[in-house]
Amino acid sequence: MKKITELSHNLQQLSEKARSTTEFIHRLKGMSDKVTESCMEFERLVSAQCESLIQMIHERREFLLDTIRIDKEAKLRTLKEQQLNCTGKLQQTNGLIQFCIEALKETDSAAFLQVGSMLINRVANTDMTWHQEVTNAAPRVSPIVDLTLDDSNVIRAIDNLNFIQMKPAKEGEERIPAVPLAPQIIPEDCSAENNSVTVAWLQPNHSFVQGYVLELDDGSGGEFREVYCGKETICTVDGLHFNSMYNARVKAFNTSGEGEYSELIGLQTAEVAWFTFDIQLSGMVSGLNFSNDNRTVSADGWEHCVALGSVGFSRGVHYWEFTIDRYTADTDPAFGIARIDVARDKMLGKDDKGFAMYIDRQRSWFQHNSIHERRVEGGISTGSTVGVLLDLERHTLHFIVNEMPQGSVAFRDLYGVFYPAVSVNRGVTLTLHTGLFAPHMDYH
Repeated sequence: MKKITELSHNLQQLSEKARSTTEFIHRLKGMSDKVTESCMEFERLVSAQCESLIQMIHERREFLLDTIRIDKEAKLRTLKEQQLNCTGKLQQTNGLIQFCIEALKETDSAAFLQVGSMLINRVANTDMTWHQEVTNAAPRVSPIVDLTLDDSNVIRAIDNLNFIQMKPAKEGEERIPAVPLAPQIIPEDCSAENNSVTVAWLQPNHSFVQGYVLELDDGSGGEFREVYCGKETICTVDGLHFNSMYNARVKAFNTSGEGEYSELIGLQTAEVAWFTFDIQLSGMVSGLNFSNDNRTVSADGWEHCVALGSVGFSRGVHYWEFTIDRYTADTDPAFGIARIDVARDKMLGKDDKGFAMYIDRQRSWFQHNSIHERRVEGGISTGSTVGVLLDLERHTLHFIVNEMPQGSVAFRDLYGVFYPAVSVNRGVTLTLHTGLFAPHMDYH
């Protein structure tokens, strides 16, 4: 009897499980129907979105074609006006020629003399203006369409058109995007030039991204810092240290949070610095003239004007030279370094932001904050070379004239950011030479 009861109980339990399993199977079948229905609805939605994008492309195409038509009409109108002007000029000239021919047939000398001088002047003036207005004239517009269709961003957007993974939501809750996956660095599009690096990356697949954060370390394997935050997938970072290996990484974010970092990429900045004069930094004071791709500088007046280089240094050893292209007056150019806020309208070294050596035909002095000291014999002339050695490992500044050290260490205890600098006035022209390796110096 006990066994019958036990069997009956077990059968009841098994029957309950069979019934619940049957219900679960029915639920799965119902979900299958919902999956099919949901996917069909989603297909219709995606189709409608794509059709909307296609319609936008069609509308944009009409706008672009209208732009071309407007450009064509403007060019045709300009050419027609120029054609009418030339035709009018030609008709006037032909009329003048015919009148002169008739005047030359005049047998009465007195009558000819009355109009002869006037005709000579008109013919001479017409000939002169003809040369200016017709002979040397050129079409005012080009027959070639000087427009190009920039579709790179659209192509990139189409390539990135994809589904995004949404976080599962309970019934009645709004679905939100999942945290983005890690972006992928594109090594072939990354580069380092001079003291800047460029990093490029791809948007992570199946991720909704609202922006990216690019981070660099300090060039010596130290802590990372944020250098860019935005929607672009390429970024160039300027103003880095020379001869340094920078590690870069990037992560994506959206309303749900920040994703994982990409793999690191290392980028090596240039060992030596290439730079020119910076017109914007130097142009705060009038009177400077730049040429030779901003490598040559001269001045108009007798007052000194400061010209700054296009890079600032805060670490490393850097060397650059100047050749004296012209030196015709009793003047004393000053060479050295300066902070960004140096006075531009006085000799370099006259304030506490400049560190300089000023030099004439026979001798030189070191100058900072209007204090000049340590006279050194030996000057410059046309063809001379002046070298500047900034050693920010030892925090010193040296000068070299015609390949010989001009005195000992000029300045010590230099900390911060310094720009190559010169001050010039009338009578001297200098050319800057960069990308040079530093010579060995005696630091005593």
